[in-house]
Amino acid sequence: MIFHQYFLKCLSHLSYLIGDETSGRAVVVDPQRDVAAYLSDAQRDGLRIERVIETHCHADFLSGHLELAATGAVICYGEDATADYPVEYLRDGERLDLGQVQLEIRATPGHTPESISIVVYEHRDDAEPYGVLTGDTLFVGDVGRPDLLSAAGLSSSELAGQLFRSLQTKLLTLPDQTRVFPAHGAGSACGRKISTETSSTIGEQRRTNHALVVADEPEFVATVTNGLPPTPAYFSFDIQRNRELRPLLDEATPPPAISFAEFTAQLSAGAVTLDTREPQEFAAGHLRGSINVGLGGRFAEFAGDILSPYQGIVLVCPAGKELEATIRLGRIGYDNVIGYLDDPMRAFYEYPDAVEASSRLTAARLAARRVDISDLVIVDVRNPGELTNGAIPGALHVPLTQLVQRVNDLDASRPTVVYCASGYRSVIAASWLSANGFVDVSDLLGGYTEWSATQILDGCLVP
Repeated sequence: MIFHQYFLKCLSHLSYLIGDETSGRAVVVDPQRDVAAYLSDAQRDGLRIERVIETHCHADFLSGHLELAATGAVICYGEDATADYPVEYLRDGERLDLGQVQLEIRATPGHTPESISIVVYEHRDDAEPYGVLTGDTLFVGDVGRPDLLSAAGLSSSELAGQLFRSLQTKLLTLPDQTRVFPAHGAGSACGRKISTETSSTIGEQRRTNHALVVADEPEFVATVTNGLPPTPAYFSFDIQRNRELRPLLDEATPPPAISFAEFTAQLSAGAVTLDTREPQEFAAGHLRGSINVGLGGRFAEFAGDILSPYQGIVLVCPAGKELEATIRLGRIGYDNVIGYLDDPMRAFYEYPDAVEASSRLTAARLAARRVDISDLVIVDVRNPGELTNGAIPGALHVPLTQLVQRVNDLDASRPTVVYCASGYRSVIAASWLSANGFVDVSDLLGGYTEWSATQILDGCLVP
């Protein structure tokens, strides 16, 4: 057996290439949209990718099933899936023969109604499996969220009940030594307590997974449905897009370079400027109205939180990063990159009236402003789970995933300071607020980490 696991860190996404070296037959499971790595590895290993198997209809990224189908692979889903393109439906208990390697399909609804897991046998006569690909049903340390609905008419509690039964009757019946290979790792919004490990065993998860130690279904339902973080804004778009026929991703061609005159014309037509430089570079000087999401972080995910998938995007990028930015946006289905500003530094010098700097405050400066400005608004854009580490007194909690939807909770005329854990997300939020009419916006350098380390009490620095 040939078995490759791929980890796309910026989306916490895990995918797999499984092949039989004797027959040369292979499948790819839950592929990312840019599929060059699978094709390259298959060619190197003498494999022919016959199927692309989706464990479910994904919400957090756009799958590469259509890109692989263009090479001759058949797209496969569980029986309850719906799609606008040809699909081979896989039944519960069905076995796929790759030669010696065998794949057994187990229906494991709960995260979504159509979810399946794939039990992998290295040899057709093996009594015990090599491992199981669990999709978003079972993670290392957690289980899939039951609230990211991909079908109408089912509540999160109903799906959580299905999830409990899938885990108990389809996965925990496997031998303890069976390896567990999930579709996501730590940082994914599809779970809350996912481990940094990218594989485990059924036995280890039976002992240590917080959701699996709950043996009572009502208690399990309560455990997995209470206190869920906000759903990222772009998830509903990706769920629908993954069901549709759509253009294929071009991994080789960067977007076109455009002049400053073309750039301003696109903005006048409704496009948005996405500046992908690091926060400190953006803060030092950027084109007025730009939104900053640095390529160094979870770029596509955070861009999806604040940008519409239907709005044209003009990029401002470090030299040579234009194709990377476009591909990473394409991984969540944002295919609306119009072009990138040619030589942005030159444009900054030639059009200084179009350039502005961002306001960034140290913890000490923020403490002073809290005393001096009575109507100062402080906005905490961290996720709910991060609040257990503490918060700045009086801050309004608006997670970045909800900022666009809850902007009316804020007053654009009042001085506003945004903070997160370290300063990456706060620049994103502050730049979006500034681009959308907030007149006095700053962000906190170093975020709550720096604030808590500075020893501030009642708005004053402690000597």
